[in-house]
This record gives sequence, structure tokens and C-alpha cells, in this order.
Amino acid sequence: MGSLKFILSAYLLSLSLCYAFEERVAAESQHELQHMHTIQLSSLLPSSVCNPSTKGNAKKSSLKVVHKHGPCFKPYSNGEKAASPSPSVSHAEILRQDQSRVKSIHSRLSKNSGSLDEIRQSDDATLPAKDGSVVGAGNYIVTVGIGTPKKDLSLIFDTGSDLTWTQCEPCVKYCYEQKEPKFDPTVSQSYSNVSCSSTICTSLQSATGNSPACASSTCLYGIQYGDSSFSIGFFGKETLTLTPTDVFPNFLFGCGQNNHGLFGGAAGLMGLGRDPISLVSQTATKYKKLFSYCLPSSASSTGHLTFGPGASKSVQFTPLSSISGGSSFYGLEMIGISVGGQKLSIAASVFTTAGTIIDSGTVITRLPPDAYTPLRTAFRQFMSKYPTAPALSLLDTCYDFSKYSTVTLPQISLFFSGGVEVSVDKTGIMYASNISQVCLAFAGNSDPTDVSIFGNTQQHTLEVVYDVAGGKVGFAAGGCS
Repeated sequence: MGSLKFILSAYLLSLSLCYAFEERVAAESQHELQHMHTIQLSSLLPSSVCNPSTKGNAKKSSLKVVHKHGPCFKPYSNGEKAASPSPSVSHAEILRQDQSRVKSIHSRLSKNSGSLDEIRQSDDATLPAKDGSVVGAGNYIVTVGIGTPKKDLSLIFDTGSDLTWTQCEPCVKYCYEQKEPKFDPTVSQSYSNVSCSSTICTSLQSATGNSPACASSTCLYGIQYGDSSFSIGFFGKETLTLTPTDVFPNFLFGCGQNNHGLFGGAAGLMGLGRDPISLVSQTATKYKKLFSYCLPSSASSTGHLTFGPGASKSVQFTPLSSISGGSSFYGLEMIGISVGGQKLSIAASVFTTAGTIIDSGTVITRLPPDAYTPLRTAFRQFMSKYPTAPALSLLDTCYDFSKYSTVTLPQISLFFSGGVEVSVDKTGIMYASNISQVCLAFAGNSDPTDVSIFGNTQQHTLEVVYDVAGGKVGFAAGGCS
């Protein structure tokens, strides 16, 4: 009888353990399902039709954001002759430019700046990528008005640069092709040059990384970028019109007379860094150094760049941190990564060694080697059922989805100080060259002392809020729609 009770008890215990195991497996499966994305592959591929968002249009001080390689960036058409559309750029070339930008950022944070004379004396075709600000791929464009009467010009907006500039007639040496007619300061009632003797002229050093020069008492700027692009010209003052009600006289900008680069038909660049010459600083009286943007989910849709208050109430803020040698960059304190809801085992020192910046112009997020390797390993485990594909430039984890219409991806989240978790949108997890080569859109730095960069692919659809005066950056989901 005793043995029967023992057998019965053992049986009941085994049933209990079995049920507990099944419940745990079910719970783990449910947890895993909650941290997976099923995505239509068509959403990762380019479209020839523009599908604009309307969210940013409702905000007073808001500009439409378009991708320079997408159908929403249309040639200028108001009766004036414009340059022909810029040729399409391959994904390999976009990633090459992106790597050049990243190298320039790393160089800028580790070395001293150069001089304008060095730019002017260099062979235009072989100007080396060196210190200074950075553009590289610089994908996102807004349209602003410059001059009186105003001329609408499309500018790449860049949180990693400070000086705003545009190409100007008469293009004394060279201007690349752009989609609108070039700005002519001689027909504007409000343009004036900045004098060499002005203290404002000397402020170019910190904004461009190069010492200013002088020509006939006029201050000259020179700025060079990570992909060997550069602009040299007159430093001037002009009326800047962002919206019909937001007009800024005496705005300091560069009027480019010698410009070479891969700017994709844009007329120049809008600098949204932290230097006193940046647009953020020059409009501080009105906007209080507060701006936000949403980068669209693809090149065939639109986002917005908004100045002043108006962010959603669901924004989570993380403190801005300082980056050694990079006062213009927006530093963040990254503290962790999760894949499929599982936090990766990464030592805190991996992220703190070089720090992290958020950058609107870098395409692919860069991580320290000891953070990228566990991310890649975990991602590959989740994706093991899919056939692999060859690497695409710097992207080493690629898949052939040619036999699928939908795929399931693990959720990837980045964690920042202040208890902030940023869940990467499903369209920001992978980068598609074509349906047969879709790659994890993260890459590792080669050196653990190189700064990490939170790139624009991982920022897709997020509302990203820069409260510069408040010393913080915030994130909220669903910023474009």
C-alpha cells in the first residue's frame, strides 16, 4: 500500500512538473511572439510613387522631409529651368559614402582641424576625407526660402553639421548640378557679406573645423566632408524663411562659389548641430533650441522637421551627454540592447569607452565590436530558417527572401540612460538591396575606442525630440503617421 502511494505521489509530481514545464514553454513562446515582427517584404523595397504623410503638416513651424533618392524629391518646376534629375545611386555606393562619413566623424573626434588654405590648395578631384564636418550619405531634405524675394531651396538637414550653406551664382569656380536654380545674391534685397574683421568671421573655426580666410575684406568659409565633398565661398547674412510666419533676418550662412560633392541634387545643407552658428542656435529666441523630426519609413514616403514645442506627450527623454572633442554632436548614453525581447549580455564598459552620438546623416547604426557581435549572433539565431545571402558592403548578415512574401523578424531595442527603451521600427531593422539581398542594418566599429552612432535607418518613424536647452533628447513611436 505504501509503495502504491509513493508511485501515485511520484506520478502526480511528474504531472505537475510536466504542466509547469508546458506553461513555462507556452509563456516563453508568447513572450517571443510579442517581440517579433511579421513584415511584408514589399515595404522594404523602393516604390516609384510618393505616399506623403500628413502628420507634420498640422504643426505651425514644420517642414516636409523627403529622401533625396526617393520619388517625393521632385525636380523644381515653376517655369524656371532646372538641372536634370541626379542619376540613381547604387546601394553599394550609399553604404560606401556612409562609411566615409563615419570615418570622418571618428577622425573629427580624435584629431585637430585643418585650415581653409589646405582645402583651396588641394586638387579638387582628390581632396582627401579629413577633419571637419561630415555629410557622406546625408539622405534627408527640407525646402526653405532664402533671400528677398525668397527663393525656395532644398537643403540636406544634418544634426552632425553646424554651418548652413547653399550654392550661389556666379559659381566663380564650380557648382555641381542641383534641382532648383541656384541662389543669386545680387538679386536679393537683403544679402550682405560678413567682413573679415568681424568677430563673427572668426567663429567659423568651431563651426567648420577650418580657419576662415579673406578676399577683398570679405570673410570666406571652407568646409569639407567625409566623402571628399566640400564647399568654399562667401560668409554672408540673408533672410531665412522657414514658414510664412517664421522669417529670420540676418541669418548667417555660406554662399558657396566652389562646391564639389555627392549632394543628390540638393542646393546645400542645413546645419542642426550645437555650435553658435547652427540654425538651432541662430533661431533660439523663437524656438528655444527645441526641434524634432520624424524620418519616413521608406524613400517613397515623407516625414517632418518641426521647430519649437509640439512634441507628443508620450516622448521619453534621455539626458544629452558630452563627447570628447565633439561639442557639436548630440551625445547619448547607450546602456544596452535586446533582441527578440531578450537583453544581450554586454558589459557596461563596452558602451562607455567611446560613448554614443545620434546622427541624422549616418545611415547604418555603428556599435562597438563587443556589442555588435552578440547582436549579430542573436539575430542570426532568430533568422536561422531563412537562406543567407552574400554580404553587402559593410553589412555582413544578409538573407535571400526571394521565395517569401512576408518574413518574421525579432524586435530590436536600444536602451539609454533614464530608463529609456527605443524599439526600432520593423522597417529599420534591415536594409534591402533587393529581395535576394536583405541585410541586418547594423555594423560594428573596427576599434572599441570609436564612438557609437545611432543612425537614421534605426530612427525610421520615431518622433525624435531635441531639447537642446534642456539638455535632453526624447523618443516616441509613430512620429510620421
